[in-house]
Amino acid sequence: MNEPIYAIIAVSAVSVISLIGIFTLFVNDKTLNSIIPTMVSFAAGSLLGAAFFDVLPEAVETGGTGVFSYVLIGMLIFFVLERYIHWHHCHDDECEKHYHPETYLNIIGDVFHNFIDGALIAAAFFSGIEIGIITTIAIMAHEIPQEIGEYAILIHGGMKRRKAIFFNFVSSLTAILGVLATFIFASSIKGSIPFILAIAGGGFVYIATADLIPEIHKERKSAKMIVQSLALFFGVLVIALVKEVFPG
Repeated sequence: MNEPIYAIIAVSAVSVISLIGIFTLFVNDKTLNSIIPTMVSFAAGSLLGAAFFDVLPEAVETGGTGVFSYVLIGMLIFFVLERYIHWHHCHDDECEKHYHPETYLNIIGDVFHNFIDGALIAAAFFSGIEIGIITTIAIMAHEIPQEIGEYAILIHGGMKRRKAIFFNFVSSLTAILGVLATFIFASSIKGSIPFILAIAGGGFVYIATADLIPEIHKERKSAKMIVQSLALFFGVLVIALVKEVFPG
């Protein structure tokens, strides 16, 4: 049986997309700082798009409407995590040296999401090589705009570029764990996927609405407000269009 090997190769290809931030290494700090607010707006839109067009519909399709309680649980989990991060940082006299809370939350949410991507790819290869390849292509298409947004969140949260690239890549490798877990614990993992998806979706919604959108609202210059608003809408639109073209 070559299915596990094919699935691991597939998720490795998907994980490479997380290195997209490498292209920013050729941009100077002034230019990067000028585009980060727009990228953060795009990130907020892509997270909302991923949640409402991809993650949550998939959770409902496989787990029924009962998964919505897990969406709420996901939002509450991320709220508690953020409160803990705030509390932990505020007991340190040098709070300004810490990363923003959304940085940690984004990594946690990405870990959940990538694990599920790995599980979905593994399950697809169970059904056949052709289905596995189609599913991998669909997931890769979804990942490109989302990885751009997630990298922007890490940079905005205070990470240096190389460290942001590193953490983005490491979190993407949990997709391999998703593959291995699916092949080892097939029945158990399959039954849990809708609920893990719902929790991840709740996390995406929380990060976008509680952390990123309030940050966007701090902008007061009209021209930049328009650009950031369009970037947010564009983030939603890109995910919607990708989902339409690659419905897998």
